[in-house]
Amino acid sequence: MLTLGALFLITGCTPKYASFEDVSKGNFKEADWNDLEGFEQDDLEHAFMVFKRGCEKAKRKAILKKACVQAQDYVSAKEFFQSNFTPYKLYDDHHSDEGLITGYYEPLLHGSRTKTDKYQYPIYKEPNDLVTVNLSAIYPELKRYRLRGKLVGNTLVPYASRGEIKESENMEAICYVDDKVDLFFLHIQGSGKVQLDTGEIINVGYANQNGRNYNSVGKYMISNGLLKEYGGSMQAMKRWFEDHPEETDRVLNVNESYVFFHENDQSATGSLGVPLVAKRNLAVDRKYIPLGVPVFIQTRNPLTKEDISQLMVAADTGGAIKGKIRADFFWGYGKEAEATAGRMKEAGKLFVLMPN
Repeated sequence: MLTLGALFLITGCTPKYASFEDVSKGNFKEADWNDLEGFEQDDLEHAFMVFKRGCEKAKRKAILKKACVQAQDYVSAKEFFQSNFTPYKLYDDHHSDEGLITGYYEPLLHGSRTKTDKYQYPIYKEPNDLVTVNLSAIYPELKRYRLRGKLVGNTLVPYASRGEIKESENMEAICYVDDKVDLFFLHIQGSGKVQLDTGEIINVGYANQNGRNYNSVGKYMISNGLLKEYGGSMQAMKRWFEDHPEETDRVLNVNESYVFFHENDQSATGSLGVPLVAKRNLAVDRKYIPLGVPVFIQTRNPLTKEDISQLMVAADTGGAIKGKIRADFFWGYGKEAEATAGRMKEAGKLFVLMPN
């Protein structure tokens, strides 16, 4: 027979979460503004600017339409956020409020418009035989999913994997770069810059993907003991590839996902469709965090170990960014950004600001 105390413990261990079924599958629990430690000390004016920039695209989304209109009428950033949003803390399915925060950056590669012995690794445009199917037209419940492949006769089959993709009449290169490992990390980051042998610097951004599942090469290397003497950072992976050139292709091809690019006039542009702002934009799993919403993050800098408590905007996605409490912190462009992003694997908490 259960005692009243035992019954309370059983029933009380499952918190009641707020539901946002139309826009998220996340577990949300309403928070008080005082729970956002560091909110008032943050540069909220900068965060407000980034939010308004995101409204160029986000205002098309029903959840943000009203807030984006209201943003034009406020002078005080703090007043705007607290008047138009309610903070909700994210929880996972085990009722923990702590998840994983990694970092990403905009890399600089070196290349040429012409393939040579030095510049031989192509940055491909989206191939003309890649077919992308939007399933929502037939299955509305699958609106967040895309089916990718190629037609063989009347049958849609999986597109070639990373290891299978070769130069052909279906492939056109934007340019060729001098390092296959740097190219691989460009695929992971989703956008970057290439300094050509003419001195010109061009921007390349995500255009599409081959439809294959993303498999973490880093996790593979760690689980197989390859990085035992190197460490677990991106920089450690690069050192291993430098020391084992004969194994590079085999290990990189563990990740069958392959990204195609387009050349554009502006720096890194996220999935929201606006240029990313260093240290103010996050890549998220859009199943749980809608693009365009403000997100208050509590984590720490992987190099200095200083706390990071600031308001950001969800503006990007990524093949490796999956989970209820999961985010990728955009550090910007350059060597410092690369050094920080490549080492970031920190615990963190996320408060999503949902429009009232």
